[in-house]
Amino acid sequence: MEKTPSIKGRPLKLLIPERKIKTRVRQLAKRIQRDMGGPFLVVGLLKGSFIFVADLIRFMEIPVQVDFMWVSSYGSSQESEGNVRVIQDLSVDIKNRKVLLVDDILDTGYTLREIVELLRLREPADLKVCVLLDKKPRRKVHVDVDYVGFEVPDMFLVGYGLDWDEEGRNLRGIYGVV
Repeated sequence: MEKTPSIKGRPLKLLIPERKIKTRVRQLAKRIQRDMGGPFLVVGLLKGSFIFVADLIRFMEIPVQVDFMWVSSYGSSQESEGNVRVIQDLSVDIKNRKVLLVDDILDTGYTLREIVELLRLREPADLKVCVLLDKKPRRKVHVDVDYVGFEVPDMFLVGYGLDWDEEGRNLRGIYGVV
């Protein structure tokens, strides 16, 4: 019998298994490439989105470039502070380019809203937003999102790039901390 994974002594409950994630990521990739058309830039928000971005672009059959921004909106707790800090900015100019912004989870909306506003100021030709997980019960501000992988309940999540104090990113599925 497989041992139930845990982090910091707290058991984890599997919410979305790896095979279901892969199927949904493939569907998203096909829809995104159809909508975006020709070449575009994928901008991943670090650290949580790196696995999602990697899987997403591997399912695409058109040229894409990838860049990352490292942003922070969480302090020492599990609660978003609403203050977004850009730790590492993009390495390329996005003016007049088609851009797909990819994040792991849409929670309160503070981080994504601020990053979308920041990127719009840089005048991309088109800016679309994709999130793997949408935690609607926690939303504090409205954010327009073009692509959503899964709606999830209001619980702390780890796995598939999401972490709890840097633990759990390597889990293949998405787990709720119980």
